[in-house]
Amino acid sequence: MSFKRVVITGMGALTPIGNDVPTYWKNLVAGVSGAAPITRFDAERFRTRFACEVKGLDIQDYIPRQEARKMDPFTQYAVIATDEAMKDAGFDADTLDLDKAGVIWGSGIGGLKTFEDEVLNFSDGGRNPRFNPFFIPKMIADSASGVLSIRYGFRGPTFITVSACASATNALIDAYNYIRLGMMNVCISGGSEAAITNAGVGGFNALKALSENNDSPETASRPYDKDRDGFVLGEGGAALILEEYEHAKARGAKIYAEMIGGGMSSDAYHITAPHPEGRGAYMVMKNTLENAGLQPEDIDYINTHGTSTPIGDPQEIKAIEKFFGEHAYNMSISSTKSMTGHLLGGAGAIEAAACIMAIQDQIIPPTINHFTDDPEINPRLNLTFNTAQKRKVDIALSNTFGFGGHNASVIFKRFEE
Repeated sequence: MSFKRVVITGMGALTPIGNDVPTYWKNLVAGVSGAAPITRFDAERFRTRFACEVKGLDIQDYIPRQEARKMDPFTQYAVIATDEAMKDAGFDADTLDLDKAGVIWGSGIGGLKTFEDEVLNFSDGGRNPRFNPFFIPKMIADSASGVLSIRYGFRGPTFITVSACASATNALIDAYNYIRLGMMNVCISGGSEAAITNAGVGGFNALKALSENNDSPETASRPYDKDRDGFVLGEGGAALILEEYEHAKARGAKIYAEMIGGGMSSDAYHITAPHPEGRGAYMVMKNTLENAGLQPEDIDYINTHGTSTPIGDPQEIKAIEKFFGEHAYNMSISSTKSMTGHLLGGAGAIEAAACIMAIQDQIIPPTINHFTDDPEINPRLNLTFNTAQKRKVDIALSNTFGFGGHNASVIFKRFEE
């Protein structure tokens, strides 16, 4: 059978460095850090007291108060990003076939703030079981996809993917496959997360996963730097409108890029640590390029998982060098988590948007906060340290890896008729 082509016709973003796509992209290219002391709660007693929070956001500017109260922040973020993406896509509501339009979203944790609040209220209230009637609908991860489906009347396949920090990328892969198999014409896809809470920060601190560089939050996320000490927790999300090419062409849609492949693998090694030789990372890139029908030398840019952890960063680099061989030194590579922090299940969505904008503008966003070379990392690699670089970008690869050994990657290509 012949597969249908899948294009990107709309994007929206809500991130720690910008509450829409233009601002997010401008600050990525400028190398702006989103890290600052935590304001969501009193973090004074925590080992990590900073994060990459969404800033300057009044939810009621986007969602009426009565509606917003029924949503966890991760769902609110999904709505805000998707509203921008849908407006950007410019659909005619009178002609869009809603039975062939769906929502496939990603979130690694879901309604953590809601769960935390309700359990603390239960405990503080003498264990009197007076729970909010919206507790469960707000908490469950699939509430985001359900709310978006209802908001736009999309009656096609609607669900959420959960694969830790690979969740949004898995969602994009599912959306891509549903469209190219002819099961949908249009899909809202992406991911969101809102885990900057007592439990989120405390839990990752207990794993010793977070940076503890409280004296300099803005330089704490430093992928590939010798002195990196953990990731910086981020929040927010992004939405992409995936559309079947002929459908987009027929309505005269603006096309940002074409999605041409997606792949997955598992480390099958450890519940939190990556495989020491990057085996899963190697396989996911191999599977993704095979799915796209590409050779290693076709890739111009990799937006890496690059979380700024001592263990994870070198393993991904090993996998890149092993798979791409000599071409690894001709590509551009960067980790935008150096600016946004790690959005967990939403990371793949904002990083897919970064890849698409890199193709649009022919510029590679930097890996900021590089101060000291890591002897484990080959200096021949162009990791785009500290300053964005202009270059030809026709094809970009985005990597995301999650706890449990889940690996997912996607490829975007400059659109051609």
